[in-house]
Amino acid sequence: MPVEIYRRGLLLVLSSPSGAGKSTLARRLLGADPDITMSVSVTTRAIRPGEIDGKDYYFIDQARFDKMRKQGELLESATVFGNGYGTPRKPVDDWLAAGKDVLFDIDWQGTQQIVDKLPNDLVRVFILPPSAEELRERLIRRAQDPMKVVAGRMAEASREISHYAEYDYVLINDDLERCLDELCTILTAERLKRHRRAGLSDFVNRLQDKL
Repeated sequence: MPVEIYRRGLLLVLSSPSGAGKSTLARRLLGADPDITMSVSVTTRAIRPGEIDGKDYYFIDQARFDKMRKQGELLESATVFGNGYGTPRKPVDDWLAAGKDVLFDIDWQGTQQIVDKLPNDLVRVFILPPSAEELRERLIRRAQDPMKVVAGRMAEASREISHYAEYDYVLINDDLERCLDELCTILTAERLKRHRRAGLSDFVNRLQDKL
């Protein structure tokens, strides 16, 4: 029989400039691994076609967002392109304690805030596009934003990428399947780290008692 050892959950953060593919990787990972759940953020931006309130984001107004941030209800928060984004903290704490991993699709600002609050639970992965030209084409193909917004996201990309060295792992998304395989490998290895396997000491003690 397999040996079951309790472990604390981990926080897997994916960051990248817009269009590098982190949202696609996140969806694929969630579909392939039942032991990880997506953190659903609150945001003040307008809902996009095809998005579902409560699944993609919790869409709230600025007043509610400001109140949540002031009362410490957000694990991290940031303003991106004039819109507020943040992660409700209580569900994350509950998932970690239950041994459930939590996936985050956030930028470097939010990541840094989590580092300050839950450093031992955090695994940071930065996703790079294969080239600036490919990044621009991906943003255009999304057809969700006007060209003015695409230009703004391209200008922001350089600043986002400058924070790559703050992450534990950096992947280049030139091939989606390979990048996903690399991401799954990272997750498997991080789950096996000794400090996350909270039940390991009890198992070792029982093992030693029988020797």
